[in-house]
Amino acid sequence: MTEKFQFSVSHAADAQFDRGLRSFFEYRDLGIRGATGGAAVAHVIRPIPGTHAEPIRHHHNVAFQMVYVLKGWIRFHYEGVGEVTLTAGSCVQQPPGIRHTELGHSDDVEMLEIVLPGEFETVPDGPAQ
Repeated sequence: MTEKFQFSVSHAADAQFDRGLRSFFEYRDLGIRGATGGAAVAHVIRPIPGTHAEPIRHHHNVAFQMVYVLKGWIRFHYEGVGEVTLTAGSCVQQPPGIRHTELGHSDDVEMLEIVLPGEFETVPDGPAQ
């Protein structure tokens, strides 16, 4: 089966951030979901000013998930791994279904996240560990 993908370009000058999965973050869609027919999604994530992380352990039903920190820092707890702090230039590939909790982030954190498929389920797993 051959997939038909479309060309996509997203410029910073046209950037629009919207509310998304987490109530304390806003997301800039980079146009990848539409260009790939939903096979993947890519977005830039940043905190909404004046909000803080809500540490709820969860996992995502995905085939692939990668986060690259553009600036600032963010700290997670991963089941079976422990606490991990990511800073500008850090990259994490979260295995499908890994339970994790965001513990905190800097006010200026910005991250690039790429996920396959473009639409996926997030499942709460109970209180933070």
